[in-house]
Amino acid sequence: MTYEAPLFTIPSDGTPCPDHPDDPGLTAVEKWLLDQRDHRRRFGQVFRRAIDEVLDGQRTGRYDLYIKEGLGRVESTEKTYLGTKVEIVTRAEFDLGYGSPMDYVIAGQHVDAKFTVGGNWMIPKEAMHHICLLMRADDRTGAFQVGILRIKPDVLTAGPNGDQKRSVSAAGKTRIRWIVQDGELPDNLLLRLQKTEPETVRDIFRASDDYRGSGNGGQLRVNELFRRVRGRVVDRTTVVTVATQHDGLKRARDARKHLGPEGIIVIGHLKPYPQIAEQLGLPVPEKGSFVSVKLTELDEHSTRRSTVIDGVRYGIWAEGDPTCEAPGIKG
Repeated sequence: MTYEAPLFTIPSDGTPCPDHPDDPGLTAVEKWLLDQRDHRRRFGQVFRRAIDEVLDGQRTGRYDLYIKEGLGRVESTEKTYLGTKVEIVTRAEFDLGYGSPMDYVIAGQHVDAKFTVGGNWMIPKEAMHHICLLMRADDRTGAFQVGILRIKPDVLTAGPNGDQKRSVSAAGKTRIRWIVQDGELPDNLLLRLQKTEPETVRDIFRASDDYRGSGNGGQLRVNELFRRVRGRVVDRTTVVTVATQHDGLKRARDARKHLGPEGIIVIGHLKPYPQIAEQLGLPVPEKGSFVSVKLTELDEHSTRRSTVIDGVRYGIWAEGDPTCEAPGIKG
């Protein structure tokens, strides 16, 4: 049975609560969160889902939360809403009850949700003496943190901002009880490529520049995605962001026939693709994800990793290898 501490109430006259050195309410919330199955992975998925939903790549083609100018920018109002989205997705993921006046009830305690993509949390005066679930995610570094803190005057900075909010002080940060201190966000492939291979992202999105019809522009971009990004898992969000079409995943499947003459296959989750990926030493994609690879035919004396398809032995193409047409694979 999960331990629930007595509800930590706020005096009706507004006077400060007495200090609770052991703070059984905070301990109860900490234990409940740490006891949740696979909580580290699930919090990472919460942030990934919330960020991706706000970016809305399928409609907008956006993948970078931090762009402030141009067509790909994320408006300040959207960033504000991101905090609300994180609150909603967290509640759904962990089946949390609604609090009053705070956001959640966890282990019998009213807990307020606070999320930031920056370096600190802004705390409203209404949260004073309550527990805050402090959540932070940085999509550019791929890191996230989750902690809890009882809000008191001595954990906040002295001066409020125009909204009468104060941030957590340096001393206050030392009192955070960490649920996840060094989490890794699920990958944002396009953002990572933009940092390490900006020309690759540029070429992917420009692949349809010369196309003047309707419908196939997304196919050209997806083709270029799998042509340029090989041997790595390409997740659903990346595919639909590049396609910027309702049927983005169909464009991934259709890329097989477009790229086949170049020797490129697009591996999915259905048989026999997982076996082919394993035999070639590639990551095995989950449902909705893909891995592309360019093949070359190998002779029987080759010591390279290989897979046999329709009686022909194939390995991963390397510079200097002959190019062959990719085998037709049903799956």
